[in-house]
Amino acid sequence: MSRAFVKEDEGERWTPPTAPRTYRVVWTGEPDAPEVLKETDDLLEALRWMQARDRHEFELRDGRGALLATG
Repeated sequence: MSRAFVKEDEGERWTPPTAPRTYRVVWTGEPDAPEVLKETDDLLEALRWMQARDRHEFELRDGRGALLATG
């Protein structure tokens, strides 16, 4: 196999980047390093996902990063 299709660090096959989604759920538990936990094109799915968790350290943001909801 050509090394062009192998990541240098991990030896994994190359996968193309995914298309950006409309909404993303961000965990804000670590203020210095927020982490995207879920990306989706379905607003209701994102809101239901947040509601199903018992934590209040989530933000729902749109594709441009605007804050839509917290939970």
